[in-house]
Amino acid sequence: MDNLIAKLYQSPKTVFTIRDIALLWEETNEDHLKSKVTYYVRRGLLLRLARGVFAKNADYSSRELATSLYVPSYMSFETVLRDAGVIFQHYDTIFVAGPWTKELTLGKTSLVFRTMKDSVLFNPTGILSQDNASIATPERAFLDMIYLFPRYHFDHLDALDWKACTRMVGLYGNQQLVKRLASYRKHYAQ
Repeated sequence: MDNLIAKLYQSPKTVFTIRDIALLWEETNEDHLKSKVTYYVRRGLLLRLARGVFAKNADYSSRELATSLYVPSYMSFETVLRDAGVIFQHYDTIFVAGPWTKELTLGKTSLVFRTMKDSVLFNPTGILSQDNASIATPERAFLDMIYLFPRYHFDHLDALDWKACTRMVGLYGNQQLVKRLASYRKHYAQ
């Protein structure tokens, strides 16, 4: 069994779903998988973060956790916009686009999930895989934000590629969003 835990520790990932573990361990029997995972949790070699989500140890990536809890999901909104310098407010919370709205704290990580419709969630346009997590580009995060919050104030829109925003806006299937984007662009250009 020690070879199994070594496989997890050799992976660059810090957070694993039960499916990730099954693939790494090449375990197809669900009962065997659960008993092995339980064994390692009890021995302290795996940390249970949530139902079906585990970490190698307490030094796991909060961002990796954020997009491991629910599928599909990706980091967006204030988290991405702050990192891109579009907003200046600091948030310790990680904001995630997901299948439903939920706020939770797991260990050191505070998360806010905001509901996006399936046609948006399942569309990979403007979503990057970065450090074992799914994250929106600043343009996708901007569109997500004005889709849910039409009058949101942004501090610095220089970081945005307006052409990329225009190419992506159609994936929302929302004419009001197209108008909002045009309005933000018009007011920013002045």
